[in-house]
Amino acid sequence: MSQTAAPLRLGIAGLGTVGVGVVRIIRRQAAMLTARTGREIVITAVSARTRDKDRGVSLAGYAWEDDPVKLATRDDVDIFVELMGGADGPAKAATEAALKAGKDVVTANKAMLAVNGQALAELAEGAGRVIRYEAAVAGGIPVVKSLLEGLAGNEITRVMGVMNGTCNYILTRMESAGLPYEEVFEEARQLGYLEADPELDVGGIDAGHKLSILASVAFGTQVAFDDMELEGIGEITIDDIRQAADMGYRIKLLGVSRKTGRGLEQRMAPCLVPASSPLGQLEGGTNMVVLEGDAVGQIVLRGAGAGEGPTASAVLSDICDIARGFRLPVFGQPAATLEAATPARSVSAAPYYLRMMLQDKPGALAKVATALGSEGISIHRLRQYDHDESCAPVLIVTHKCLRNDLDRAIEAMQATGVVVSGPVTLRIEQV
Repeated sequence: MSQTAAPLRLGIAGLGTVGVGVVRIIRRQAAMLTARTGREIVITAVSARTRDKDRGVSLAGYAWEDDPVKLATRDDVDIFVELMGGADGPAKAATEAALKAGKDVVTANKAMLAVNGQALAELAEGAGRVIRYEAAVAGGIPVVKSLLEGLAGNEITRVMGVMNGTCNYILTRMESAGLPYEEVFEEARQLGYLEADPELDVGGIDAGHKLSILASVAFGTQVAFDDMELEGIGEITIDDIRQAADMGYRIKLLGVSRKTGRGLEQRMAPCLVPASSPLGQLEGGTNMVVLEGDAVGQIVLRGAGAGEGPTASAVLSDICDIARGFRLPVFGQPAATLEAATPARSVSAAPYYLRMMLQDKPGALAKVATALGSEGISIHRLRQYDHDESCAPVLIVTHKCLRNDLDRAIEAMQATGVVVSGPVTLRIEQV
C-alpha cells in the first residue's frame, strides 16, 4: 500500500443524520484515516433533497448535484455513498448507475438490499465492483464484518438478535414504568424514535430487513425477505410483560435464522428469553446480535444500533476497507453460487407462552388442555389470575412443540367456544 496513492473520492447522496455524521468524521479524522488506509479520503460531491437546509456542517467546497444518479456517475467520484434509504426509487436507480459506471458503493440501506440484494450483487460482481453495507445492519456493531471475516472458517448454525432499538426501548420502558403499549408508543413518537411509517419499526419490518441480509451472509443463500415470518410488538400487553417476568423471562422482538434440512428458517417476532441471558439483560435502544458457529461457539455483539455516530462509523469502516484494497463478493461468496433456499417455518421445537381469556365455567380449561393434548402438546406450567365473574385470564407454558402442531391445537381450542380472546402466542427461545 503506497503512501502516494491517489485520493479516494466520495460522492455522498443523502445528508440526513448519517450523511452529516460521515462528513464530520472525514473532516475531523482526515489525518488518521490517511494513516490507516494509505490514501487521502476526500468528499468531492454531495446530493440531497434540500440544498439550502442548515445541517450544522459546512458543505462549502463540495460540488452539488440535485440528481443522485448524476452524482453517482461523476468522473470525480470513486465511491458512491448511498444514504438516502428506500427499497426502490432514487436509491436503487443511483446505486445501479454507480455500478454500471464502474464505481464502488457503500450503503446504509437495509431495505434496498433486503428486497433487491441478489440483483444488485450480480450487477456489482459483473462490473467488477463491490457493495459494502456494514451500516445497514445493527448500526455501529460490526456484525457483517464478523461474519465475512472473523468467522469465515465457521459453519454458522444460528443468527439471532435484537435488531430494532425502538422496539427494545418500548418493551423495556413498558416494563420499567408499568405503562401500556399505546402510551409508550406515543412517548417514542414524541421523542423521534419512530420511523415516518411506524409500522417499519413496531411491525418488525426494519429488523426483518436486517435479519434477511445476515441470513444471506451466514448461510450462503439468496436474500429472501419475502419468505420471512414477521410479527410486530403491537399485541404485547403490560400483563404479558409482568407475567413473563414472574416466570423469569423478558419479552424481546427477536430475530432468529437457521438453516435446516427442511430449508431456511427466518422469523422476526416477539419471544420470551431468559431474563438472566445477555439478550434478556438488554435495555433501551441498544442492539445485540448473537452468532453461533460450529468451531467458535457463541459470539455476542452488543452496541448502538442507530444514530449519527455509530452508523457513520460503520460507513467509514467500509470506505476504509475499499481504500485499503480489500474486496469481497457482496454476500461473501459469488452471487451466482448463492442458493435459493426453501423457506421453512419454525421447524425447530420450542416451548411456547399462551395467554388467553376463557369463559369462567366448568370444563373450559379442560377443553383447552384436550385441544393441546390432541396434538401431542403437554402443559409445563399453568396459571389463572384474578378475574371477574364472566372471564378468566389463563396463562399456559407448553413443553417443547412444533409451531405447526401448536397452530392446529389453537384452531381446535378456538372451535370449542370457550376462548373469549386470544391466545397471544409467544415462542420461548433458549439463548
